Amino acid sequence: MIYRSFQDIQLSGLGMGAMRLPVIDGDDSRIDEAAVFRMVDQAMAGGVNYYDTAWGYHNGQSEIAMGRALARYPREKYYLATKFPGYDLHNMGKAEAIFEEQLRKCQVEYFDFYLFHNVCELNIDAYLNDEKYRTYTCLMAQKRNGRIRHLGFSAHGSVDVIRRFLEAYGKDMEFCQLQLNWLDWDFQDARAKVALLKEWNIPVWVMEPLRGGKLANLPAEDAARLRALRPEESIPAWSFRFLQSIPEVRVILSGMSNEEQMADNLRTFETDEPLNEEEMTALLSLAANMTRRTALPCTACRYCTTHCPKGLNIPWLLELYNEHVFTGGGFIAPMALMSLPEDKKPSACIGCRSCEKVCPQQIKISEAMRDFSAKTSW
Repeated sequence: MIYRSFQDIQLSGLGMGAMRLPVIDGDDSRIDEAAVFRMVDQAMAGGVNYYDTAWGYHNGQSEIAMGRALARYPREKYYLATKFPGYDLHNMGKAEAIFEEQLRKCQVEYFDFYLFHNVCELNIDAYLNDEKYRTYTCLMAQKRNGRIRHLGFSAHGSVDVIRRFLEAYGKDMEFCQLQLNWLDWDFQDARAKVALLKEWNIPVWVMEPLRGGKLANLPAEDAARLRALRPEESIPAWSFRFLQSIPEVRVILSGMSNEEQMADNLRTFETDEPLNEEEMTALLSLAANMTRRTALPCTACRYCTTHCPKGLNIPWLLELYNEHVFTGGGFIAPMALMSLPEDKKPSACIGCRSCEKVCPQQIKISEAMRDFSAKTSW
């Protein structure tokens, strides 16, 4: 196992994420605890010392299962992370009660790492409204009394949202967890997010290194191109080698669902093998080709916004649309849209096509807005 320095401790390069644990009969809320125990034993034997769970994973069962699995080991043998569930606005104002319940569920007296969960467009105003909700005040108090050893945040929001959060709380944030992989390096502007965190001297924890498994199963032609460069490297390992090439990354979380995946990842993390320039260029070229197949070619020139009678932020909406279409759904775009008033959502488009008359890329914006509205209306 390779390790990365964080302050005065050594963290395993691979962390065990607990969002995709093995389940019984396909029921996400029925975790196969016997299998989880075996996976944790396997991880421990392989040198993994970082374990990440959260309040909402597996319908609230992940913290319980991980608590039981880890309770069989001395507390000093592992680092445990969980999060305040601010992705659900109903939880705002309940930080203290939720924190106490998380300690109980995880069977611990403190958390090594604790995060503001999923800072994004939907919740940024609530997270920053400490006078009303006191989330920051509560978590800082827990840090002072030693029940949180290291405080950070995870983010699926835009660069601007992350910047707002940092301007308010950045001086107290010790790490940030990002969706980071070779496809999202440019597609979700992860490159700019890492650069922003570097300005604040905040190290990066990685989530979704394989984008939910999508990057582990490439088209045959793309896989062959990578194998020509590293014949002995597995396709999933390329994602980890990419992340090993980013100096700001400390921990790479993988949501493994079985012992085979665990074994494969443990083998990969026996060595630190960053990509060279040719390999990096090839990988990012594949990413561009993959997104180009479905993404609308918006360049954010903003000519459209000056001609929209409804004042829609068309470039941002198209960015969210591209993400939603490429992913085949997901929560990122819907959560972002929930932050908007009704008259600024895609459904507010009146189909006048004024924006299309000035679009240098000749994008059929009105059709995209109609399709986006249909895909995200529940």
